[in-house]
Amino acid sequence: MKFLKISRLLHKFEKMLTTLLEQKLKAHTGMKEEVDIYQDLKMRLVSNGFEHGAKVRAEELRNEYGCSASAVREVLFRLAAVGLVDFQEQKGFRVPMRSPQKLIELTHVRVLLEAEGTAMSIRSGGVDWEARLTAAHHKLSHIEKRIHSTDDPSGLIEIWFASEKEFHQTLISACGSETLKQMHSRIYAQFRQQLMVADRNFEFISQNIRHHADILEAALSGDEQLTRDKIHDHLKRHLTGKTMGD
Repeated sequence: MKFLKISRLLHKFEKMLTTLLEQKLKAHTGMKEEVDIYQDLKMRLVSNGFEHGAKVRAEELRNEYGCSASAVREVLFRLAAVGLVDFQEQKGFRVPMRSPQKLIELTHVRVLLEAEGTAMSIRSGGVDWEARLTAAHHKLSHIEKRIHSTDDPSGLIEIWFASEKEFHQTLISACGSETLKQMHSRIYAQFRQQLMVADRNFEFISQNIRHHADILEAALSGDEQLTRDKIHDHLKRHLTGKTMGD
């Protein structure tokens, strides 16, 4: 009970911070309300919108988004808090460099969180969770098969990023722990950022199709240990730190 109370308080606090930031952004910008600077920059940071090690300049982003530099800096500090940009006094903000050791560590933590979260979802998710998971996999499988069959998958990259994220987040969505889901979201984003160049090559797409189907089948069977094993099998190649590309 104490853990659940703390989890709910953390979730409530994060929502409050998000609401306050959105209010400040609307006050500082002349942008359309539907544009979310934080979410847009987050997507660009994990999908090769900025190169590894590149300096992220608040002034350039201010001009791009049509808002104040202070509003952009607030967003960048928030992104720094979740590990998607590095900040140093006098040097500003930069995109984290690729690091084999960091990828190994992120993969290890992601396997732990995703395996445990999915096992918890199996216990409590019920038919509604199974239906949502099946739907998320259907979408992802369709996109991955399209990528596998084409010589130029560039037009499918963005939708693949979103669908792959949706499937893996749906796996843990019924775990009952907001803290676990928040931690997984941060680790997943950093993990994706480390691989944002390599993943665009889709060298492992045939394995991905099989792995995602195996994870779905194991989860729907209710076999927690098998599901844990399939999640580990899916991600274990990254535990070498050698899947980052050139």
